[in-house]
This record gives sequence, C-alpha cells and structure tokens, in this order.
Amino acid sequence: MTKPKDWKNRKKRKPKIVDKKLRGEWAEMVFMTRIIELGIPISKPWGEMQSYDFVVGRTRRFVSVQVKSTICEVGTGYVCSVRGGHKPYPPGSFDFLAAYVVHENAWYIIPEDEIVGQDGVTLYPNSPDSRYEEFREAWHLLDPNAGAAPGHIDDIQGCSEEFLTEPPELIPPRAYTKLPRFARDDNHGGNSLGSWFRRVISLQRLSY
Repeated sequence: MTKPKDWKNRKKRKPKIVDKKLRGEWAEMVFMTRIIELGIPISKPWGEMQSYDFVVGRTRRFVSVQVKSTICEVGTGYVCSVRGGHKPYPPGSFDFLAAYVVHENAWYIIPEDEIVGQDGVTLYPNSPDSRYEEFREAWHLLDPNAGAAPGHIDDIQGCSEEFLTEPPELIPPRAYTKLPRFARDDNHGGNSLGSWFRRVISLQRLSY
C-alpha cells in the first residue's frame, strides 16, 4: 500500500504492461486466479458480445461480473473507467463491477446499483472512510461461501492418457487362404480354374 509521504512520487511510476487491452486481459487473469483461490466457481461466456466478463457463483445464485482495472492516479485516489465503448453501461449490463487498483493490489466488488449510469468511479485505497471502501475485497458478495481470505495456488496438476513407450509387436499380414466354393474338392463340377486357384493358395501357404 502506498504511504502518504509517497503520494508526490506516485506519478513517476510507469506501468509494466503499457498496452491497455493487454493490461485488461491481464487483470481478467488476476481476477480468475483470485476467484479460484477463494474456491468460487467461475465461467467465461463465449465470444466478446456480452456486457460482462465472467459468471461466478453456484447453481441458483449465478452473478455476472464486469472486470476493470486502473493505474490512473488523481490526487490520492485512482480513477477507474466504467464504460462500454464511449458511454456508460446501460442498467442491467452486469451484477457487479470488479475494479482492480493495480498499484495497490486492491479489488473492489461493487454492486451495479451503486454505479449505474456512471462512466467511472474514483477509489481511495488509503482513505478508510471514503466511498466504496465498504466494497473493498468484498468477495462474499459474489458467493457467501467464499473463503475469508485468498489462499494460494501452489501448483497445477494435470493428467493425460498413458502411452506405450514401445510400439506393440507387429503381426505380419496373412494372405487370404480360405478356398472359395469353386476351388474346393467338394465342388464336383470343378474345372481348370479351380485347379489353378488351389495351386496358388498352396504356394502362398508355403511362403509363410
């Protein structure tokens, strides 16, 4: 957390991810990681046409979340844009805003009713009595069963099919040796074609 004596020096900080779209994608990954650490189920809608980024929660209590991040410092606070395109989101676009103050590593889980019609919010992580501080790290609003504090993902394990290290023993192909009706001895009407075919079959058997 930034100390008051450092406020004058904060504007010198430069973002590690300069591209805004890439930084937004990174913030979404940070959000997913935090949600998984808390044990909250999360899903992402197909495509990019929805007005929300994620659906979190459990059966009969799913909520939609729009994720935003900010590094824009104004005075002692941070301004976080909440726009869809160049205008505020229309009412009913999402259930909660998840605003991430990057430099403070602070999340704000704000209900839509608190910001409906606004094109941005100003957050003051260093002012306990400021507006929206009651929603700081308020993960329980997304899921009452969420952990009290984020855990840590130590490792990720996966599984795959077990494959043979050596190829199976190859079985050489066998020639077709079943005699057709016209070439069998019980074919009393046998002819020269039958005799020729029986000779070919015999030679094939000898070759194996």
